[in-house]
Amino acid sequence: MNLQLLGKHALVCGASQGIGRATAHELAALGADVTVLARSAEALEKVVADLPRITSAQKHGYVAVDMSDHAALRTEIEAIANADAVNIFINNTGGPPGGPANSASSDDFLTAFKQHLIAAQTILQAILPGMQGSGYGRIVNVISTSVKEPIRNLGVSNTIRGAVASWSKTLAGELGQYGITVNNVLPGYTRTQRLDQILADRSKATGNSEQAIADGMLASVPLRRFAEANEIASVIAFLASPAASYVNGINVPVDGGRTLSL
Repeated sequence: MNLQLLGKHALVCGASQGIGRATAHELAALGADVTVLARSAEALEKVVADLPRITSAQKHGYVAVDMSDHAALRTEIEAIANADAVNIFINNTGGPPGGPANSASSDDFLTAFKQHLIAAQTILQAILPGMQGSGYGRIVNVISTSVKEPIRNLGVSNTIRGAVASWSKTLAGELGQYGITVNNVLPGYTRTQRLDQILADRSKATGNSEQAIADGMLASVPLRRFAEANEIASVIAFLASPAASYVNGINVPVDGGRTLSL
């Protein structure tokens, strides 16, 4: 199985922590040159310092930018792509705050839409010429199992993740002719700061302890445990590799079997 990514340049968003950081590590371990993106330069410097290098030619870097600032985002990504074509785009962004859809404001939906879908479109347009020119492209969107089954009390997230999934499926049909695949990874309950936030929010809303909330969540997972970030990252790295060259336009739940639909 060919998982080697030597000579490939990967852009990993949301890489200062959690799944993004774990993914950057996996891609670097397979030989990719990795550029990590998040808002905090200090955090990203630490990520880059820890990334593996399996050859002396392998190089890693970072860009500190807020994905909601689309003008700055486009400028930064165009500069990166012009210097070294991006072959792999890991579209990973922290989820919107929790709460029911019916009480969310219009601004809540607009903010999330801009941060997730519009930001991804901005990056795509900046890197697409390089992918087309190289004949190798992998776009992996890290979204949520909510695109299959909406998650209670995540109304804005459910809505926006669904939009990103449809955007992805549309792109898969448009870009396949250039050797570019577009797929979605749907993480289940994973030990990240996002999970901590969800536990805290649900505990506050119900009055139950965070441990009780966690136990209730795990009761729906056949494997009876939360995922580790590297377990999600391994699936993302596979989809980014040459081995996944004929996998295009799909949703891949990585949730321990929790999603009941096929």
